[in-house]
Amino acid sequence: MCCESKRRFLLLYATQKGQAKAIAEEIWQQAGAHGLEADMHCISEMDKYNLETEKDPVVIVISTTGTGEPPDTARKFVKKIQDKTLPPDHFAHLQYGLLGLGDSEYMFFCNGGRTVDRRLQELGAQHFYDTGLADDCVGLELVVDPWIDGLWLALKEALQLQKEKEGMNNAVSAVSSSLSTAPHAVHELKLSSEVQNLKLEDEGARGSDTLSQKLDDINHVAPARDAEPSLVHSVPPVSQSALNIPALPPEYIEVEFQDTQGENPHLSSLISEGRTFEVPVTKAIQLTREDAVKTALLLELDIADTAFEYQPGDAFCVICPNNVSEVEKLLHILGLSEKGDDFVCVKVKQGTKKKGAVRPQHIPERSTLKFILTWCLEIRAIPKKAFLRALVECTSDAGEKRRLQELCSRQGASDYTHFIRDSNVCLLDLLHAFPSCKPSLSLLIEHLPKLQARSYSVSSSDLYQPGRLCFVFNIVEFPAGPSRPVSRKGVCTGWLAELVAPLLHPSKNSQGTKGESSSTEKISIFPRPNNAFHLPADPSVPFIMVGPGTGIAPFIGFLYLCNTKYFLLHICF
Repeated sequence: MCCESKRRFLLLYATQKGQAKAIAEEIWQQAGAHGLEADMHCISEMDKYNLETEKDPVVIVISTTGTGEPPDTARKFVKKIQDKTLPPDHFAHLQYGLLGLGDSEYMFFCNGGRTVDRRLQELGAQHFYDTGLADDCVGLELVVDPWIDGLWLALKEALQLQKEKEGMNNAVSAVSSSLSTAPHAVHELKLSSEVQNLKLEDEGARGSDTLSQKLDDINHVAPARDAEPSLVHSVPPVSQSALNIPALPPEYIEVEFQDTQGENPHLSSLISEGRTFEVPVTKAIQLTREDAVKTALLLELDIADTAFEYQPGDAFCVICPNNVSEVEKLLHILGLSEKGDDFVCVKVKQGTKKKGAVRPQHIPERSTLKFILTWCLEIRAIPKKAFLRALVECTSDAGEKRRLQELCSRQGASDYTHFIRDSNVCLLDLLHAFPSCKPSLSLLIEHLPKLQARSYSVSSSDLYQPGRLCFVFNIVEFPAGPSRPVSRKGVCTGWLAELVAPLLHPSKNSQGTKGESSSTEKISIFPRPNNAFHLPADPSVPFIMVGPGTGIAPFIGFLYLCNTKYFLLHICF
């Protein structure tokens, strides 16, 4: 048995913001402990796998983006399998399990995963494990964790059945026959995103993917001072439980400071979605009164000298930086305030135990430290449990270390949801709450996701306003709270509001009309066409437009083109 080679399965992920990839990597890391080997690829890398000839089980992790669309990395794959000329038995040989990620606050929940799942079924593929649909609204981990736990038995049984079909010798057949009597309850569970249907009890250590901290090891930790739990304090039963915590993720990034000077990469190099355009902001108008609950702004961009094209209903993305003061605070906590403008070289650590480790695509090989923290890493991201687990090793205070262990453990799942996820806690909040935690720069690069460009709906028409692109947005506000010591504005909306403040409130010495400017303030954008959200091809067709709040934005562009007299526009600012 000890010499038996690990059995392979194909692991595909389709991600928009990195969530699906992170979960796929977790599956890949755990596979070895179960005697399995995951052959992992992005679903867009169709030259590295072939479902038409795939004999081993396939595991797919796929997110949803936009208005229920598959992520950009899955577009070619979805187009390929939706070919109507494919026969109904095209994938009759294929066994797969699918984990979809979505957010129930949006109408088409997990539609990216549902679309792929439905089409694979139509082409004859069979489930070896029931589909899981994880809801980002209540916490992906509430479905993801039990789904992964049940995956291993399902995979082993699928591989065992595959061996039987290939024809095994009598000895293996006897083992197979004994396995066939084992309960199938684990992978027959109907997983849903309803929290009340999930039982997250302690099932003991899961092997090398968990570490158990015994009560004897934590008796020296002082009990919580407060009667109620908080981000930094726990109460029984969590405070008195032995914990099942994730295995420590292997380190794989190395950062070297360099004495040489140079230039930072252009922002366009950070974007894989296509061509970017640097355009000036020519107008800014506040649409709401000063005493309004929310502040809504309309911005106009000059695209006359670019090849940027759009039509009403489309969206576009703004490349935005992290808040300058937050970057400075992070540099201070890291003890690197004096090195923000120094160039660093980021590379894979020699001898790392992370198989297939590569430098993250969103991190330049060479740039200044401040550039990485400002333009590359989402420092506002809600920390994943794997990140919390890694932060444990950077924490010197025993009480703080214990609390971080609780927050990333199975026993502390509810505390994690309430005090971190629902409270929108970010890295800076954690470092403020746990001052003895001193992570390295390489750890942040390993665990913080890519700083995503923010998407906005177009609220203009190129036919009516040639060379102009308008969009409307609310300035997002995050008030201070028990887990967040200071209030914050949205990463992009706060930056845009600060950028256009001179247009909204011109000084007495400035020339020109309020809201308009001859300044050279520019932002970088790239198009994101929406093929499913356009006016009817027949202009005589009546239609209703409902725009709650800034949801009216795309309809403004529609109205410029609207020739029908049958419409209703409902505005709820």
